[in-house]
Amino acid sequence: MGSYLGIDTSNYTTSAAVFAPSQNCLSSFRGLLPVKEGNIGLKQSDAVFAHVKNLPSLISLAMEDAGRPALSGVGVSVRPRDQEESYMPCFLVGKLAASAAAESANVPLHCFSHQAGHIAAALFATGKLSWREHPFLAFHVSGGTTECLLVEPDKEGMLVFSIRKIAGSLDLKAGQAIDRVGVMLNLGFPAGPELDRLAQKCERKITVSPTMKGANCCLSGIENQCRKLIDTGTSPEEVAEYCIASIEAAVDAMTAAVLKEYGNLPLLYAGGVMSNFQIQKNLGKKYGGVFAPASYSSDNACGIAVLAALQAGENLT
Repeated sequence: MGSYLGIDTSNYTTSAAVFAPSQNCLSSFRGLLPVKEGNIGLKQSDAVFAHVKNLPSLISLAMEDAGRPALSGVGVSVRPRDQEESYMPCFLVGKLAASAAAESANVPLHCFSHQAGHIAAALFATGKLSWREHPFLAFHVSGGTTECLLVEPDKEGMLVFSIRKIAGSLDLKAGQAIDRVGVMLNLGFPAGPELDRLAQKCERKITVSPTMKGANCCLSGIENQCRKLIDTGTSPEEVAEYCIASIEAAVDAMTAAVLKEYGNLPLLYAGGVMSNFQIQKNLGKKYGGVFAPASYSSDNACGIAVLAALQAGENLT
């Protein structure tokens, strides 16, 4: 067994990780991209520039922490999803760095989607890598994605697993709603952790009916309703709770709908939004789904390094 370098350059986080299968050990480092106060996003040109500055030191830190092992392969996320039209310029930085690293070490380069990395990181962190041998349902809920996916063994044998979207948000994404409400409440960006802590201070339970179209949800109303609550003097704690409760209700309804259609398949929840305390507690109890720890839910290169090892034929369980 060798060691595998993983690289992920998503829209808000630069990540590098080294995975040693023989020790089941991951060395992982990441850095958030700088976002100006009051802004709710980055231009792709700014994200690319930030990745170029961040990546060399993060790769060096991950390699040093892992003991600078000889590499057997390099993995990298090259697109947001496993779809031909899926593209973001920021992933080019990681691809170029990974290509150079693989060429220098004379080892194979393995390319994956950012979404596949999220799923693999969650499977690894929860000890469920064996799930990849059979179909399961995976939620990927983050700043750029709110989707339920059917994950199956790849029939053509070209990938570790195949991913097909079966439900999602028809407008605003969950992480976008959280960050926009966070900016309204003068929280830092990204706002997820702070909004989570604020919602936990709310002294009353808020029940929300989600807007659904079949198994798909609509989340744009969250931003509008939270702005109205703030304008009428509602406490920040209640506004935060309303936002989180709305997202929870939507994911709850999506879960019920896909389980009804696809049967009682195993459930995995991944992505930064799914590290929310309230959502994990309530949906975990209701459906028995598996949630990744926070460090494996937010953007990271851990899943990409694990995928590289699996693609190379390492026997991981």
